[in-house]
Amino acid sequence: MRQPPTRTLLALAAAAAPVVAAAGCGQQAVSGDDNLVAGKQGFVQKCGACHTLARAATKGTVGPNLDAAFRQALKDGERRSTVKGIVYDQILHPARLENHSTGTQMPAGLFKDQDASDVAAYVATVAAKPGKDAGILAEAVKAAGAGKPAVEKAGVLEIDADPTGQLAYVTKKATAKPGPVTIKMKNDSGTPHDIAVSGNGVTGKAPVTPKGTVQFKVTLKPGTYDYFCTVPGHRAAGMSGKLTVR
Repeated sequence: MRQPPTRTLLALAAAAAPVVAAAGCGQQAVSGDDNLVAGKQGFVQKCGACHTLARAATKGTVGPNLDAAFRQALKDGERRSTVKGIVYDQILHPARLENHSTGTQMPAGLFKDQDASDVAAYVATVAAKPGKDAGILAEAVKAAGAGKPAVEKAGVLEIDADPTGQLAYVTKKATAKPGPVTIKMKNDSGTPHDIAVSGNGVTGKAPVTPKGTVQFKVTLKPGTYDYFCTVPGHRAAGMSGKLTVR
């Protein structure tokens, strides 16, 4: 889930059918008490930076692609209640998924009790399911990068990281006037991010931070620039935008 890099959710689920069957035995089933809206919100905030899940619009690559992890098992008739059991068990017992090649593992305590059940239920409900979430689920998480364009003011251009943990900035567009500009990024998500600018012979980059505010200064000429996160996988997942200087 959240960085540092881990082998996180469902690395075992993709390995072999016996694991899926065994993990489902005795695990918590999908119940009417599960809140799928809360589950989606929790997943996006704390898991999306590491996992791809199409219906949650997350594109993390540190951990397994959750749609791919369960697609074949579900096609073969595995019940989604079993999928929920696997996810729930691995949220509560992340030490079982230690990555021996790196010495890291999924962080413990990301979710507990009903929160863990809600996240597991959401993943189980939507994993490998075509289409998009509808109704209140579609509105549970604000679309990444959908904010108004950032505008430079008095020589400062602030482009913040998405506070929900999505691999995105709050906007995909920004404008500034030519000249010296301080590029500033606030990150409240807990997922490590930075911000870099490139174009027209200009490059600049702020330090990576999991929480806090970072900045750097560049002198911009009229034209179009790219801004993006340099943390591996983040730009490819959509954490980027266009800066127009005029």
